[in-house]
Amino acid sequence: MEYLKMLMTLGAEEEIDLGVIEQFLQELPEKAWNLGVRVLLSVVVLIIGIQLIKLIRKILKNSLQRGNADKGVIQFADSFVKASLYVLLIITIASGFGLDAASILALLGSAGVAIGLAIQGSLANFVGGVLILLLKPFKVGDYIKEDAGGNEGTVTTIELFYTKLTTPDNKVIVLPNGTLANSSLTNVTACDSRRMDIIVGISYDSDIRLAKETVQRVLEEDEAVLKDKDHFVYVDELADSAVNIGIRCWFSMDGYWQGKWRVTEKVKYALDEAGVVIPYPQMDVHLKGHGNGAGE
Repeated sequence: MEYLKMLMTLGAEEEIDLGVIEQFLQELPEKAWNLGVRVLLSVVVLIIGIQLIKLIRKILKNSLQRGNADKGVIQFADSFVKASLYVLLIITIASGFGLDAASILALLGSAGVAIGLAIQGSLANFVGGVLILLLKPFKVGDYIKEDAGGNEGTVTTIELFYTKLTTPDNKVIVLPNGTLANSSLTNVTACDSRRMDIIVGISYDSDIRLAKETVQRVLEEDEAVLKDKDHFVYVDELADSAVNIGIRCWFSMDGYWQGKWRVTEKVKYALDEAGVVIPYPQMDVHLKGHGNGAGE
C-alpha cells in the first residue's frame, strides 16, 4: 500500500511539473512580446532623451551667452547639465524594465561612502572646477603658468573635471581642476599690458650717454611701445666685462612677444650704427715679471 501511495504521489508531482512547463510555454510568446515592446520603447526613449538633452544644452548655452556669462562658466555648466541629464535618462530607462527608481537611488545612497572613496580624485577635481569659476584666477583665453608641474599655455576649455591648455607649439595639456585650484599659478595675460625688461651690455670704452640716447630713440620710434606708460633706459650694473644698460617699456598683451623681439633687434642695429660696441665676455690678464738678478 505504501508503495502504491508513493507512485501516486510521484505521478501527481510529474503532472504538476508538466503543467508548470506547459503554462510557461503558453505564456512565453506574450512575455517575449512584452519584453520586445519594452526594449523598443526604451530605444525610443533613449533617442528622444538624447535629442532633448541636446536641445536643453543648446538653450542653456544660448541663455548664458545672452547673459554675457564667462566662457568657462558656460563650458562647466554644460558639462554638469549633460552628466546629470544622462544619469536621469539611464534611471528612467532602467525603471521601464521594472527597476524602482527609489530603490536605485537608495542603493546609490547606501554605497555613497564606497563610491566617494573610489572617486575622491574626481570629486576634488569637480570642487576645484567650482572654485575656479567662483574665484576666477583665470578664464578661457588667458595664458597661465602652472607652478606645480611647470605646465603653461592658453586656456581653451574649463570642463567638469579638467582644464585644457594649448601650448605655443600647438600641444594640448589636460590638467585636473583640483591641481589648478590647490597650487600656485601665474596668469600672464590677466592685465591689458605687460612690461618688457631687457639688458644690453656695452663696452667700458663706449659712451654711455650716446648708448642711452640711441636706445631711447628706438623706444620712441616704435609704434607698439605704449607711450602712456613709463619707458626709460638706465645703467643697471657695472659688470666685469661690460656696462649693462637696462631697457624698460610696455606693450599691449597681444603685441608683447612681437614687440620684444622687434625692439631687441632694432637696439642691436641702432647701437652698431652709433658705434657703440657690445663686447664679448673677456678678462684682462696682466703679467708682472720678477728678475732673479742673474743677468743684472
